[in-house]
Amino acid sequence: MSDRSSRSNAEPIIEAARRLCAAVDKLKFGPPVSHVYNPLRYAWEPHELFLRTYGLGRKRVLFVGMNPGPFGMAQNGVPFGEIKMVRDWLKISGAVLRPQREHPRRPVAGFSCHRSEVSGQRFWGLFAERFGTPKAFFSTHFVVSYCPLAFMEASGRNRTPDKLSKTEKEALFAACNKHLRAAAEILQPEWLIAIGDFAHRRITEVFNGESPKVGRILHPSPASPSANRDWGRQVTAQLERLGVWK
Repeated sequence: MSDRSSRSNAEPIIEAARRLCAAVDKLKFGPPVSHVYNPLRYAWEPHELFLRTYGLGRKRVLFVGMNPGPFGMAQNGVPFGEIKMVRDWLKISGAVLRPQREHPRRPVAGFSCHRSEVSGQRFWGLFAERFGTPKAFFSTHFVVSYCPLAFMEASGRNRTPDKLSKTEKEALFAACNKHLRAAAEILQPEWLIAIGDFAHRRITEVFNGESPKVGRILHPSPASPSANRDWGRQVTAQLERLGVWK
């Protein structure tokens, strides 16, 4: 496939991400949220490269995560973006700017970040072990975050989207639902696989029994005791039971 053809085929998913970025940029959030990071804005260069490199063609499986982790996507714009996995396995890099308002306890260092995102290590590590190369994995799979924003309280504590106020969630989820539907229309997956309960609730509400098929896997966060017991083995078994993997 020529480079020109690849660029052309990736444009729909890139344009969908641009629309999502613009939509969530207009939203306002009040206390206890003190800072909001939109990596689709300040880390657009690596995010676009991720979409352009791997978001081509139809995907059999679309994994859907919750929102950016502080040492993953919030640093480099790639879902579950543990720095070493993004740089060394996915071969994604690029300029990362700073959020418009940066929390002093949650600095954005881009690919110079020395903190490791355990969720991303587990997530991409499973696929690296099973598929060997990104090309093999992304030939049939892709990954999106349902919500592109990271929320912090004044203390620096992470606040997940489900903990926002009712009116804040309504406006945010409307934009995120629209993007999820667009991603599904573009990539035409047979399966939507929610990574954790939050993503599963959102997918279920958006598609409400429509195709594609919906499944759920254990979230890789170390905050979950279950995920700390050989997450990769458990998730492989879950995907095999669903019939997603053989």
